[in-house]
Amino acid sequence: MQNLGEQIAQRRKYFNISQADLAEMAGVSLRTVSGIENGSANPSLDVLSKILEILGLTITLQERVIHE
Repeated sequence: MQNLGEQIAQRRKYFNISQADLAEMAGVSLRTVSGIENGSANPSLDVLSKILEILGLTITLQERVIHE
């Protein structure tokens, strides 16, 4: 299973968008996009939402069972 950064990078490449272009479109720095893709940055929900919207991706929350 791919992590979030890998999925973002794969989708960005699918659309032939550079990291710099994605950063500009999302209003963030190139360093932020690079960090998200390589797993060294933890973006805010706002930044992540912008990037995912540009790439046509969504995040789904799934309930898990917690054993007490």
